[in-house]
Amino acid sequence: MIGYILRRIAYAVPILIGVNVITFVLFFVVNSPDDMARLHLGERRVTQAAIDKWKGERGYDKPLIWNSDAKSVEKLRDTIFYSNSIRLFSFKFGQSDSGRDISYDISQRMWPSLAIALPVFMVGLLLTITLALIVAFFRGTYFDTWAVIVCVAMMSISSLFYIIGGQYLIGKLLHLVPISGFDMSMIGAKFIVLPVIVGILGHLGGGIRWYRTIFLEEINKDYVRTARAKGLSERSVLFVHVLRNAMIPILTGVVVVLPMLFMGSLITEAFFGIPGLGSYTIEAIQRQDFAIVRSMVFLGSCLYIFGLLLTDISYTLVDPRVRLD
Repeated sequence: MIGYILRRIAYAVPILIGVNVITFVLFFVVNSPDDMARLHLGERRVTQAAIDKWKGERGYDKPLIWNSDAKSVEKLRDTIFYSNSIRLFSFKFGQSDSGRDISYDISQRMWPSLAIALPVFMVGLLLTITLALIVAFFRGTYFDTWAVIVCVAMMSISSLFYIIGGQYLIGKLLHLVPISGFDMSMIGAKFIVLPVIVGILGHLGGGIRWYRTIFLEEINKDYVRTARAKGLSERSVLFVHVLRNAMIPILTGVVVVLPMLFMGSLITEAFFGIPGLGSYTIEAIQRQDFAIVRSMVFLGSCLYIFGLLLTDISYTLVDPRVRLD
């Protein structure tokens, strides 16, 4: 197990290096520091002196990769690539283009994102799997047909409809919860109710159809026929045998969601005024704050690779046929 984990970590290093290099090229080669300065200062009537001052305040006046004027190791360290890319591997995100500490902002904004993402993930997964099993139980009936139609309709509706419709119906007409805002206190729990409901509804249709397909594939396998031949009820077959053997594709789908638990939902946080990492990224893009965007891209890559590792390890817990040699 330890050897397998070490190999997977070793595989992840080139991937992170590749992401880092591509991000560096996009931000500092395709879009030069002079271009970034003009975007922040205004493209019209900006002097070269103002551009040089802006670059000097943020360390963008250094050479990109190799500093021939420095001595020994500083030839590599006193560069934009080392200061803004290599240091990301130690999770030293530095300061944003506006002068704020990015690590501090991430540590503060991750909690609102988790407060929304965790309930959406846990409740949504439990609800989706349960409903998909019920639909699979009534397969071939009118209930199954209408359930698929409703799921396709829900999938065809944009997530913006659920957000705006939920704000109007639950927040404005019924006045049950606030339309937007956030508070970390116990009283602030009312702020997360509507985003959680919207987040669950937005993924419910697609999730039910996906898991229903997985369960129907398992139902037609030999071990299910054997279980039925032994006299087990259809309920036991579905909720014990089929569910357990369908966990591998379920876990594979879950890994895609794991980075979002920390990174937040860009659209949801923006519409509901939640000060999480999703809105943090949107605000950085709007302000052309490339330091924050670079940091969030790298952090998202790390979380996704970590999620893949957890998924592979969890396979051994749900399927004894899988061995990590």
